[in-house]
Amino acid sequence: MERTNRDEGGIAMKVLVAYASKYGATEGIARRIGETLTGHGLEVDVMRCTDLDAASGYDAYLVGSATYAFNWRKAARKFVERNADVLAAKPTWLFSSGPLGTETVDNEGNDVLEGAKPKQFEEYEKLIHPRGMQVFRGAYDHDKIRGADRMIVWMPAIRDLMPEGDFREWDAIDAWASSIAAELQAASARP
Repeated sequence: MERTNRDEGGIAMKVLVAYASKYGATEGIARRIGETLTGHGLEVDVMRCTDLDAASGYDAYLVGSATYAFNWRKAARKFVERNADVLAAKPTWLFSSGPLGTETVDNEGNDVLEGAKPKQFEEYEKLIHPRGMQVFRGAYDHDKIRGADRMIVWMPAIRDLMPEGDFREWDAIDAWASSIAAELQAASARP
């Protein structure tokens, strides 16, 4: 693959955005993060965790996954665990998608995004020491549900609890990715 993004000092920092997505919402977030980082002059590869054997060869990493029942998808978990040494040695950020709807607090007054953190965030904080961890809202379309997940569509009581729509907040995603780009550029400018 030809590398085309260059910073003022020569070759741009190489960044990997690795993701695990079931129905495409998290993939959309990963691709948007990649576009934003590229727009800031970084050299970015956006790839599914299942398509990666190893994570070496990059200057920084962003790893994200859809979250179901407070857990990241298996492919993302395996990717982090298999590459923990590499991720711990480089600037790494984690992101997750999942919460649906537009409510900012739940019925008990707790922050919805904070409450939707996957279990792995706490575990990976100790394992790889990420620079940041962020939860983004997801998207849900009844008609795209397949396999065992179809039970949700068949049971109206469950289906009605799941708000349908695209709740991804692109401005928040762009701002987060831009802040990472600024941090990486500042680090690469230091002697």
